[in-house]
Amino acid sequence: MITLRQLRYFETLARTKHFGMAADQCAVTQPALSMQIKELERELGIELVERRGSAVAITPAGQDIALRAEAILNQVRELSDYAHQHQGVLTGPLRLGIIPSIAPYLLPAILTEVAKHYPSLDLQIRETQTGALVEELVRGDLDAALLALPIPQPQVETMALFDDRFLIAVQSQAAKGWAGGDLRARMEGERLLLLEEGHCLRDQALQFCHIANMQARKALGAASLTTIMQMVAAGHGITLLPELCAQTEVDRQRVALIEFPEDAPMRTVGLAWRRSSTRKSDFTALGHLIKAIKQPDEKAGKA
Repeated sequence: MITLRQLRYFETLARTKHFGMAADQCAVTQPALSMQIKELERELGIELVERRGSAVAITPAGQDIALRAEAILNQVRELSDYAHQHQGVLTGPLRLGIIPSIAPYLLPAILTEVAKHYPSLDLQIRETQTGALVEELVRGDLDAALLALPIPQPQVETMALFDDRFLIAVQSQAAKGWAGGDLRARMEGERLLLLEEGHCLRDQALQFCHIANMQARKALGAASLTTIMQMVAAGHGITLLPELCAQTEVDRQRVALIEFPEDAPMRTVGLAWRRSSTRKSDFTALGHLIKAIKQPDEKAGKA
């Protein structure tokens, strides 16, 4: 009998091309994973994996089986989701991915509100960059993701939650020089501090600024906004900062925030999930909860 465990182990190996990594992701020992895959090969009567010492190659038949295994595993997940849906909205486990430029600033409030309104929900968090989140979402490793829209992926459905405008963060001592004039033109002569490659926030900043000068292209690629804000405070450059992050990241004595007078650049934060998922009512409820969290913040900002 072919088992779901065998399919899951083999699909993971086919994706990672590494027995050790596959075993870690499946939370089993490498010998246990290898044994289950050999059992699958015996059951199917075909070779799925070419074992070349530490190297792994998936046979042509194995590649086809891996695609079929992924589809089967996704159907099993959807079956489980369907069962949870009948237990009530936002109950049971829900695997939520969040990008790093949102997670620290919104997640604590989300967890507080979930515990208050949906105590039966087991919210499991995964924080990583957009590309990895979308890949894991489509594959079925995540149920939903909180990130910046749009997501150019036909298998994904999205719900816009709120707009998050960008502010220019500069060293406080240099703030007077930013009064009036064309802010975009003023930025072109500055060293723009950005997150490292792979962060959507970096791409959004470059898209807005149309950066062409070598000074900006050689700008620091930091792993976190905290690092960038420390660099801004020390006078090593400027950055575009989402308003969502400002309250946590900005030391007002060392850093000044410059608002665009009109047509401020912004990102749209939203929730994404697989179109095939049967848990749309869960994701919609979670989206409305996040919107409700943001509304008091927006009113406080205007006050």
